[in-house]
Amino acid sequence: RLMRAFLAVILVFIPCALYSNQLFEWVSHPLLQQLPANSMLISTSITAPFTAPLKLAFVTALVVAMPYVLYELWAFIAPGLYRHEKSFAVPLLLSAMVLFYVGVAFAYYVVFPLIFKFFVNTAPHGVQVMADISNYMEFVLVLLFSFGIAFEVPVAVVLLVLMGLVPLEKLTQIRGYVLIAVFVIAAILTPPDAISQTVMAIPMYLLYEGGILFARLVARSRAKQNPTQRNDA
Repeated sequence: RLMRAFLAVILVFIPCALYSNQLFEWVSHPLLQQLPANSMLISTSITAPFTAPLKLAFVTALVVAMPYVLYELWAFIAPGLYRHEKSFAVPLLLSAMVLFYVGVAFAYYVVFPLIFKFFVNTAPHGVQVMADISNYMEFVLVLLFSFGIAFEVPVAVVLLVLMGLVPLEKLTQIRGYVLIAVFVIAAILTPPDAISQTVMAIPMYLLYEGGILFARLVARSRAKQNPTQRNDA
């Protein structure tokens, strides 16, 4: 199954590598929109015009092939799970994948235009913003994955409740601390400006509330069933 997952990533990587320059153009579009007319990114390294798009192609292939990779992981561990464990594991796994992609899309279509406009407009007079393609790509990938992981908050909340690590009542009592924590996390993951920090923190907290609501619904559903009933798959 490990080999199948690896081959899936390689198969997706091949077309991504062939169109790596087009992928990079798509990723750089939010910044180029905010720069003055006829502006472009630069490369301070001889190899960067080749390695940067190729690295982006591999990351794209990994993200695109992730559903199949997770399927192989699920197929490996599923035989050792009980039926009631599978009943909530599958929805959580699917929700995690969907939320990750939603977080990535939110970062690209909502966050990038805001923060790039902020950075470009705050440049001192006489300074022309010219981003290096390697630094830009690393910056973009960090933000995309940060927002993708941040949108996993509801899944984390549900898992904490279902595994009995944190009572649901405790999660509702610490809302104030969670609000502070998400702003601190957003400040660490995002660039040092209030706009990107707020744009990440607010959805994270709303997702936390959504996770509490969903965990409460799941807990009620499980309470109606016999908790001692354990059937083999």
